[in-house]
Amino acid sequence: MKSVLHLAAAAVVALGLAAGGAQAAGGGDDDPPKNKDLVRAAALVDKGSYAEALPLLARAVAAEPKNADAYNYLGYSHRKLGDTEAALGFYRKALEIKPTHLGANEYLGELYLELGDLKKAEERLAVLDTACFFGCDEYSDLKEAIKAYKKRNGG
Repeated sequence: MKSVLHLAAAAVVALGLAAGGAQAAGGGDDDPPKNKDLVRAAALVDKGSYAEALPLLARAVAAEPKNADAYNYLGYSHRKLGDTEAALGFYRKALEIKPTHLGANEYLGELYLELGDLKKAEERLAVLDTACFFGCDEYSDLKEAIKAYKKRNGG
């Protein structure tokens, strides 16, 4: 009887983790945004309006300096606008706040590939491999990007 209870408890935990991972795989956010500036900025980023999103994201981090999602969006927006140095800083800040942030790990890995640093991209993939217990889109996307990078560069 005890083993049946342990098995049932393990199944409940596994289902809870799977449900959490599925939610986090949505758009690079680990948590649904609550800050109204962040919500509006996320919608702009989704439309490709990166420059428009920047002031809203700046207000979001001023209001919530420990919001890893906001820093991730700042990194992503700056990367898409071609400012790799700013993007690096914002992704690193997101990961300083939350080292297992799915979106920041994926996007930082992609940025490392853009900069020609395969080793650092693979380090981000390893973090995602651990963080995505049942697999996640961020892991799959970065893995595919690394595969394409190796193919393009003869590796």
